[in-house]
Amino acid sequence: MLPATFKLCAGISYRHARNMTGLRKTAMVAINHELSRLSGPGPSGWISQVRRRSSLLSSRIEEKAFSETDMSYIKQGEEALQKSISILSDQDGWQTEIVAANGDKVLSKVLPDIGKVFKLEVLLDQRPDNLYGELVDNMEQMGEWNPNVKQIKILQRIGQDTMVTHEMAAETPGNVVGPRDFVSVRCAKRRGSTCFLAGMSTHYAGMPEQKGFVRAENGPTCIVMRPSTEDPDKTKFTWLLSIDLKGWIPKTIINRVLSQTQVDFAQHLRQRMAAGYSMEAAQAC
Repeated sequence: MLPATFKLCAGISYRHARNMTGLRKTAMVAINHELSRLSGPGPSGWISQVRRRSSLLSSRIEEKAFSETDMSYIKQGEEALQKSISILSDQDGWQTEIVAANGDKVLSKVLPDIGKVFKLEVLLDQRPDNLYGELVDNMEQMGEWNPNVKQIKILQRIGQDTMVTHEMAAETPGNVVGPRDFVSVRCAKRRGSTCFLAGMSTHYAGMPEQKGFVRAENGPTCIVMRPSTEDPDKTKFTWLLSIDLKGWIPKTIINRVLSQTQVDFAQHLRQRMAAGYSMEAAQAC
């Protein structure tokens, strides 16, 4: 159910930057710090790559002279990544919501100023690059295989890592949750063998509130895809999700639906990837 947020991403309200250069530098320092915490003792290869690329991103931002609005979107995407990594790096306080028969697991915790967040942890029989290609490069096709998503449209691309999207949730049985849509800024990064897709809700002048839809908010949200330590052809897939659907919906219903939707998403993604590789094999014959 629910939205194109259940696609994977998105976030909280944003604030326009007052001093973009200072905010950008602060965000870079914070991201580096949180990446170190998430990786545990000692530097890792992908942490170092993210740090190097972050420095390159700062240089690229200076060179391209993005508009103030574009810069605000870039800053929001970095903020979503930083906040998500900070949440995921803290292993304390998580409570089990669902454990599926195949081992897929959803955990949750309540955070100050954010509320309840959910974390999906699954192992997928795909390499991170393949999953990244499906979830990022083929993002607008998600409605074809995820029943919870009606449509995703990329409204604007800013540089190589940032985009603004509009997501429409599919109708739910019994209309338990009425039609929702989301406008999100997304930060997509691929650093070595690890892939990230972070996001948060934003404002986009070209996509005002739509008739018949409630404009909901999501984030900070982030998907992290890393090769399994046991088998590099498999992926440790983690999805952090937080969402405010707005309206008068009991929290018990929202919590139950969100955790189940994450489990359903993992299964839909497995089926999509399996179908794609079956078609490739057939074409090769």
